[in-house]
Amino acid sequence: MDLKTILKNRLKNKKPPPPNQIELEDKEFQKLMREWGKPVSTSSKVIPKFFWRLPREDDALRQKLREETRSNFLQRRSRQLLDNNELKAVWVLLEQHQTNAEEQFITYGDFQKVASLAGPKVKPYFTAKVYTKLIQPESKGKVSVLSVFNYIMRKVWIQQTRVGLSLYDASGQGYLRETDLENYISELLTTLPQLEGLEKSFHSFYVCTAVRKFLFFLDGLKAGRVRILDVLACSFLDDLLELRDEELSKDLQELNWFSAPSALRVYGHYLNLDRDHNGMLNKKELAGYGSGTLTEPFLERIFQTCLTYSGEMDYKTYLDLVLALENRSEPQAIAFLFRILDIKGQGYLDAFTLNYFFRAIQEQMRVHGAEPTNFQDVKDELFDMVKPKDPEKITLQDLLNCGQGDTFLSILIEFHGFWAYENRESVAAEPAQD
Repeated sequence: MDLKTILKNRLKNKKPPPPNQIELEDKEFQKLMREWGKPVSTSSKVIPKFFWRLPREDDALRQKLREETRSNFLQRRSRQLLDNNELKAVWVLLEQHQTNAEEQFITYGDFQKVASLAGPKVKPYFTAKVYTKLIQPESKGKVSVLSVFNYIMRKVWIQQTRVGLSLYDASGQGYLRETDLENYISELLTTLPQLEGLEKSFHSFYVCTAVRKFLFFLDGLKAGRVRILDVLACSFLDDLLELRDEELSKDLQELNWFSAPSALRVYGHYLNLDRDHNGMLNKKELAGYGSGTLTEPFLERIFQTCLTYSGEMDYKTYLDLVLALENRSEPQAIAFLFRILDIKGQGYLDAFTLNYFFRAIQEQMRVHGAEPTNFQDVKDELFDMVKPKDPEKITLQDLLNCGQGDTFLSILIEFHGFWAYENRESVAAEPAQD
């Protein structure tokens, strides 16, 4: 007997439930729900409200009520955070309960004692989960007092920063628009000693330079806004607040995008490229960027894909390009440059596209008196470098996965990038010979 016949016979012989069985089950369910203190819905069609529309801009009363509510909420959250005196008290308790002055470790029992003595505001930082996270393999089940305190300091700083950023969140939706970021950095600028020397006339350009980095790396969907959680998770705020250090070295300032020397460098290059002094860059002016070896097809594509005004580029678009070219190994930069190289808008690069850009490299080799490299050899090297899933198409995901996206892009868009790749073995051998 097959399975189908067995199931049919089983259904025929199955006895129907008693007529009042469903009613009894429903009564029992409602009884249990009442005992648990949860209201029982009389209709299964009732759906609880889970979305509240934002008040209209012209609804002044609701807007004001919402602002006051958010302000009170943020004040309550701020009062829940530890202040400097409470942090000092926590450090004193940790020192009093450490195993000894030389090791500066604390056991779990003493860890719990500190939690009970420090007060209710400190308890969230003294949980078993936090303790296990901070245990090091060589500590034999104990935790460093310094690591506990550093953890508390870092958590408090993040919470304080989140409250501070939320004050600039005009919509109250957990993200900052470009204008919100500009307001935040404009007010922060006056509190950073390393930026005191900037002339007031340059402040607006500095704010634009700083804000652009947040939007370029954190606004993947190009919606003109960034999530506050993403701002907290990245290191940009650390770099920005590093400028509070009055003794910050020149080398560190040069590496920091938000420092005064870095912002002046970027803006100075922009002014030097702007030969007609109209505040915008055309294709001929942009050709002088860097070493002046960006290829003609790449420059042409920049002005086709990026935002321009009557064929000329403004400072914001220039900043996006600088961030992409100076951070070619970052996923956001690779995606930005990939979109420029994708001349057909098909989502992948094929042999035709690679040849289109490489012909300009070959032309520059002739200008420099060198024999042009055969395209087929370069094409094979590029595909071997990326190892795409489709042997004839290189997608953005392939570039991100291969780990050599910056080298791949440099070969196609800049003569110096290709030349450095071609002579990588001799360049690597020179330091050893010296």
